[in-house]
Amino acid sequence: MLVHLFRLLSGLPLPVLHAWGKMLGRLVYMASPSYRNRLDQNIERAGFASYRRAAIAESGKNILELPFIWCAQPQRVLRTATVENWALAQAALDDKKGVIFLTPHLGCFEIIAQAIAAQTPLTALYRPPRKAALKPLMEQARARHNLSLAPANLAGVRTLLKTLRKGGAIGLLPDQVPQNGEGIWADFFGKPAYTMTLPAKLHQMTGAPIILSYAERLPHGAGYLIRFVRFDEPWQETIEQQTRAINAAMEKLIARCPAQYFWSYHRYKTPSGVAAAPSHREEANP
Repeated sequence: MLVHLFRLLSGLPLPVLHAWGKMLGRLVYMASPSYRNRLDQNIERAGFASYRRAAIAESGKNILELPFIWCAQPQRVLRTATVENWALAQAALDDKKGVIFLTPHLGCFEIIAQAIAAQTPLTALYRPPRKAALKPLMEQARARHNLSLAPANLAGVRTLLKTLRKGGAIGLLPDQVPQNGEGIWADFFGKPAYTMTLPAKLHQMTGAPIILSYAERLPHGAGYLIRFVRFDEPWQETIEQQTRAINAAMEKLIARCPAQYFWSYHRYKTPSGVAAAPSHREEANP
């Protein structure tokens, strides 16, 4: 049923989907106290409360653009995207050391992999959704021409490592909360967030450069501006320091268009089996 609905919606113009998405975002914000509280707390903590109204609308666009991004023909999807500064990524690829593309939950992050795959083969880390009905949609969307998936397990990590050692490109969502044992607590907008260490470890093992990317939604459904940005944070010795550096780079990227970060994402949750964040433990044991 959901697959049929998404395919039906994918035929609509992007301006229509974004207009409906704005209304959906406001409706969900008003109807769900837990959603509203999480969005409010996260955006206020980051210092972007003045963007709250816009962020509510953008979160709805994020949902209703998915049928278009996932189910429309790739050529139609990519026609909506303007790519900026691809030369930076191409130069990194030309060095044959592999490239680690990091894309946070900012703007239309789902279109990034397709845009990269239009230029070069890409292997993206993939974690199946908790809702089984979404699985065929996500797998269909994320396994297109030049785009392959690596599961979020040991076999998938080996695939990513092999790809980098062959000089290929991989894609990760660095602000996605990892499972137990796959991350550490590192500050994100001033609060500890359980953060994946995989990007830092892959960089250590291969020397592959890190390139940041995001896709800013243009007003009135006019499309997307995809930007590639150099990773300029100081790179220190320990995994803890490197993971914090990646979070700092994400914070700066988000500051470029804060209304379009997915502030309702449960970024500060404690995964099952993981000890509470240090500040939480200190508060519980003064």
